[in-house]
Amino acid sequence: MRYRQHSYYESNARERLLGLLDPGSLRELVGPRARATSPHLAQFDVPGAFDDGVIVGEGTLDGRGVLAAAQEGAFIGGSVGEVHGAKIVGLLERAVARRPDGVLLLLDSGGVRLHEANAGLIAISEIMRALLAARVAGVPVVAIVGGANGCFGGVGIIARCCDHVIMSEEGRLALSGPEVIETVKGVEEFDSRDRALVWRTTGGKHRYLLGEADTLVADSIPDFRAAALAALGRGRPLTLEALEAHQARLEERRTRYGELDDAVDIWRAQGIDDPSTLPLLEADEFLVAVAQRGHE
Repeated sequence: MRYRQHSYYESNARERLLGLLDPGSLRELVGPRARATSPHLAQFDVPGAFDDGVIVGEGTLDGRGVLAAAQEGAFIGGSVGEVHGAKIVGLLERAVARRPDGVLLLLDSGGVRLHEANAGLIAISEIMRALLAARVAGVPVVAIVGGANGCFGGVGIIARCCDHVIMSEEGRLALSGPEVIETVKGVEEFDSRDRALVWRTTGGKHRYLLGEADTLVADSIPDFRAAALAALGRGRPLTLEALEAHQARLEERRTRYGELDDAVDIWRAQGIDDPSTLPLLEADEFLVAVAQRGHE
């Protein structure tokens, strides 16, 4: 099966997965023929999908064995329900048993599937537990974020549990989505219709500058593939000392930026002389500009 030669952002889950892995290497697990559909959606007259919005399988990346999951953002916003979550959990448990060179999570989701409520929340927690077990077993887990739905809610937490996070500028990563923030705090706090505000707050460039994304790439399947390959075999320690060091970095970040109102103000505080130009730069230009300004 051929995938379309366009951006990662515009591709569907299967095209992204086929583009990242070596040609012909994908072996899908619990595919559409298994008809593992949600047991809950019919109660709400919502059509199901035979893969429940996520593709899981094994293959190779430049000859190295990997397991991978790709969320389909076009199916209920890539949301996590009982079956969707179980497929990802099973993949991560397989990683503990098989010890591949890495697990790739192609995340494109608004979070928990509200139709499934508690089942979705439980699924998120089970994914987190299985993910951390894979890391303890020495299998690096890599989050890839560049889809139209971004990576929000419980899936945003899952991403930050990974060893590495790879993003494009078009990707977005946060806990609460823009509409949720506006609903709870008001439009004066956060205008979800202001696309420039949304992207400079939750987009890949800002997440990279905050240190929440390890790698920023152009909106290109080959670029994501190269970054994923570089992340294989580079697991990070999951120890108390590592967690304490990370907590200290978060506290230092809160102290430095906690009173600032906009991402542009944070970029300026990082020593970037003309931060308003950053959203206009292509990924490679952005990385050069940040390196020249002494980004940490």
